[in-house]
Amino acid sequence: MTVKLIMALVVGFLVSSGVGAFLVPWLVSIKVGQPIKKIGPTWHKNKEGTPTMGGIMFIVAVAVVCLSVGFSAIREGELAHIYVLVLALVFGAIGFLDDYEKLRHHENTGLSAKAKFILQLTAAIAFLLLLRLKGYLSPNLYIPFWNTYVPISEPLYFVFAAFVVVGTVNAVNITDGVDGLAAGTCIPVFLCFTAIVFCWGKDFFAQGVYAAGLTGALLGFLVYNFHPARVFMGDTGSLFLGGSIAGMAFALDIPLLLIPLCIMPIIETLSDIIQVGYFKLTHGKRIFKMAPFHHHLEMGGWTGRKWKEKEIFVLFASVTLVMAVISLLGVTGRYSF
Repeated sequence: MTVKLIMALVVGFLVSSGVGAFLVPWLVSIKVGQPIKKIGPTWHKNKEGTPTMGGIMFIVAVAVVCLSVGFSAIREGELAHIYVLVLALVFGAIGFLDDYEKLRHHENTGLSAKAKFILQLTAAIAFLLLLRLKGYLSPNLYIPFWNTYVPISEPLYFVFAAFVVVGTVNAVNITDGVDGLAAGTCIPVFLCFTAIVFCWGKDFFAQGVYAAGLTGALLGFLVYNFHPARVFMGDTGSLFLGGSIAGMAFALDIPLLLIPLCIMPIIETLSDIIQVGYFKLTHGKRIFKMAPFHHHLEMGGWTGRKWKEKEIFVLFASVTLVMAVISLLGVTGRYSF
């Protein structure tokens, strides 16, 4: 299993970086440039026109990994990686529609919030029902670190789970605002999922193939997306990543592990909610220089020191890596023999 997990990572990297060598020039040639929000940091205006939808390269890469390295699991009827891939592809398709609308109208607003929510919630419910039907999921909520379960009624569990999926997807989407940030934040998450599978054993090989493959694919994507970015992942990529993270958490039946694992996207989301709420309550006052949190750091919030994009990347990736190690320790004893 170890060899195949390493193979998945390597194949993911090679395919993603290889696709990027052709995709990025093509996106430039057809002028699918990313519109930049007018209310954002002024220095982001020089990013205007950078091609978007670059997430296609890691989407293609992980699909190739699932169908090649993961073919042995498919042959044995283990389809968890395919289920996660399909969920992520649906979210990626929603993101693609959003990107298309932005490009068509030459604005940084795509699908309406209501349309996106309905589509995302429908996809989440369908995925969760499928996992339950196939036996990957139970309404007994696993509690990491305590290594115990809390029984929950199925209707309540599915309401909780559906909103966790949608919330995770949108939290990752919000994090995609600085060169390399979403990819750099997600890599430790998928490394953690890979390590969990390694600890739990071959029964979870299919999930491991997906996690390892996407880790490599994101590393390949960073070749083009690290500051200064030559391509952005767009909502096509960020929604796919959010769907992948949520899908993996439920395919491994460890949804509560998303709290420590996704601490930085959670902080990003909370900063947005707090900012909007405080602004409305105080009729125009702000807690953050700008939300989400990475923009607050960029604009020198609280300390006056303006963080560079590479520094924010290192901060988010480092904190997530530490939390990934802690998360791993919280579940390693689940299937001890």
